[in-house]
Amino acid sequence: MGSALETLCGQAFGAGQVELLGVYMQRSWLILLGACFFLLPLYLYATEILKLLGIEPDIAELAGRFTIQVIPQMFSLALNFPTQKFLQAQSNVGFLAWIGFVTFVIHIVLLYFFIYIFKWGLTGAAVAYDISAWGLALAQVVYIVGWCKEGWRGLSWLAFKDLWGFFKLSIASAVMICLEIWYFMTLIVLTGHLEDPIIAVGSLSICICSFFSATNFSDFFLLLLSVRVSNELGSGHPRATKYSVIVTCTESLLIGIFSAGVILATREDFAVIFTDSNEMKKAVADLAYLLGITMILNSIQPVISGTIRWLVAFLFYFGSGVAVGGGWQALVAYINLFCYYAVGLPLGFFLGYKTSMHVKGIWLGMIFGTFLQTLILICIICKTNWNKEVKENLSCLFYLFFL
Repeated sequence: MGSALETLCGQAFGAGQVELLGVYMQRSWLILLGACFFLLPLYLYATEILKLLGIEPDIAELAGRFTIQVIPQMFSLALNFPTQKFLQAQSNVGFLAWIGFVTFVIHIVLLYFFIYIFKWGLTGAAVAYDISAWGLALAQVVYIVGWCKEGWRGLSWLAFKDLWGFFKLSIASAVMICLEIWYFMTLIVLTGHLEDPIIAVGSLSICICSFFSATNFSDFFLLLLSVRVSNELGSGHPRATKYSVIVTCTESLLIGIFSAGVILATREDFAVIFTDSNEMKKAVADLAYLLGITMILNSIQPVISGTIRWLVAFLFYFGSGVAVGGGWQALVAYINLFCYYAVGLPLGFFLGYKTSMHVKGIWLGMIFGTFLQTLILICIICKTNWNKEVKENLSCLFYLFFL
């Protein structure tokens, strides 16, 4: 839901309406805080939900206990995401990089003390997670209030204005992102029903953790793309959008190829970062080839998906009516539902449970679903007249900004 600010803050900054950034950020704080309370039951009853889904009781108990302990971290996101988007829209990422690095170092130190010195185990990991998350969020808020005088003009009652429209935009962004994230999480749930679920879930979790760590580079390029696109459109330079998409896709693909090469070159050893179990290391090594393919495919997919998602948000909030934005929103949602849940998951279920491929089969289904989604989105981008879309909605955008 916080990704909605990529559109709003970027457009406001590009149009020279910097004072709107603080209002948008406060509005997002309110909406995300409400979303945290809405999600709270999922955290409180995670153990029961996982058991209901058929997850091994030992895994469900541990996951549920950890989930309750990281509830404070969830609430920190209501501050963290909007402040990040506020700074990113202004290309003020230097502070974010430094505070992220400092928080990362502090987090490692806290983990060492809580887990190995105090012997708190999983509880220690949760406490370190909560402290680091809130430290990061509060540091960003302090920096904005103390040093970002242009975008931050103090607390404003305007934050309570047009909450419903802002909420709809947040939901439009969240639905498409969540359909992708939940797809990966559902694979872990499916894997928990295989034979020897501890090894199956463990090896897949290690690979997915490695995948998300590597794709942070792709997410960084997606962030750059979002900032560039929103700034250029807010400034009335639609042609720069197409150029930004091409350059970003190329750079992100190169990062994906490099990451896949590293994984394949160290496939027998990289699991040592996560476990000292030889059986787990062997299971991870068997999945390394699929992990490499996924990294290459998903180096380009987030950028393309993000481009479509950004256009949806742009049309939904600034376009010539809800029908326009809603049409794009429904289109992308249907594409994700079809590729992930009508094709990818059933295929993975069949290959994982009805053949001897097991975890590999489930992952192959995921790869095919992602590949199909990427292919469809590429076709949409290639056939869309971006200049026409921008010209038809840019006048409405400036009208809203300068009103």
